[in-house]
Amino acid sequence: MLAKKQAEKFMRQLRLTQIWIYPIKSLGGISLSASEVFEKGLEHDRRWMLVDENGKFLTQRLHPEMALFKVTMDKGQFTIHYKGDSLTMIPNAPLTADLLNVQIWDDNLSAVEVSKGHSDWFSQRLGLSCKLVSFPEENTRPVDPRYNVNDEQVSLADGYPFLIIGQSSLDDLNARLDNPVTINRFRPNFVFTGGEPYEEDTWRDFKIGEVNFVGVKPCARCILTTIDPVTGEKGQEPLRTLSGYRRRDNKIYFGQNLVATDHTQVNTGDIISLKID
Repeated sequence: MLAKKQAEKFMRQLRLTQIWIYPIKSLGGISLSASEVFEKGLEHDRRWMLVDENGKFLTQRLHPEMALFKVTMDKGQFTIHYKGDSLTMIPNAPLTADLLNVQIWDDNLSAVEVSKGHSDWFSQRLGLSCKLVSFPEENTRPVDPRYNVNDEQVSLADGYPFLIIGQSSLDDLNARLDNPVTINRFRPNFVFTGGEPYEEDTWRDFKIGEVNFVGVKPCARCILTTIDPVTGEKGQEPLRTLSGYRRRDNKIYFGQNLVATDHTQVNTGDIISLKID
C-alpha cells in the first residue's frame, strides 16, 4: 500500500510553477523564476511597509488605491510605478538613523524610515501623511507560538513567512465565478500545478526542490481579495463565492501558510515532494 501511495504521488508531478514576492506590504507583487529562502520569508518579501502618522501599518483593506502602486525589480533595485510616476528604491541603501515604533496587527516593532524623500513621494500620491519604513533582517517578530515549528520569525507579512496555493484550487474557484479572478488577488508566494483542488489545506511536511517546508495553518481571507489589482476597485467577489463552500469557524480559507525548516533556494519547475506517513 505504501509503495502504491508513493507511486501515485510521483505520477501526479506536483510542480512549483510561480514564485512571488511583495517587497512593500500591500503594493504590487513581482514574479520571479528563483528566490532565496530565508527564515522570515523569501528574499525581499515584505521587508518594507507604509505606516501612518501613528506608526500603524497601511494596507489595501482601508486604502484600496494602494493596489495601483506596481513594483518591478531590475539589476538589484526596485522601481515603484504609480500613474506614470516612478520611484527607485535600492534594497541595501543606507537608511535614516531614526528608529520608529510601528504597529502591524497586534505586533509592535522597531523599523527604520527609508528616507524622507520616499515618504513624501508616497504621502503626496496617497493624499495622507505616511512613511515608508524598512524592517531590518535582524529585527525580531515571532510567528504565533501556536503554529511555529522552531520558533520562526516572520517579516511584515500578515502572520507567516510563506503562503502556497494550488492552481487547481484557483481553477475550481473560477469555475464557480461569473468573472474569473487571477492568483494575485490572494498574494501567494508559491503556486503549484498537478494537485487536487484545496489539497494544500492538508499538507504538513513537504519539500519544494531541496527545501523543507511545514504547513502550519490554512490562510483566512479578508476583503483585500475583493479589490481588483488592476483598477483598485472593491467588489464582492471572490469572497462571496468562497464563503459558500470554504467557510468554517466564521472564517473563509484559501491557501496554506508555511514555515521553512531550512533555507536555500527555490526555482520554478522544482518538484514538490510530500511526506507520506
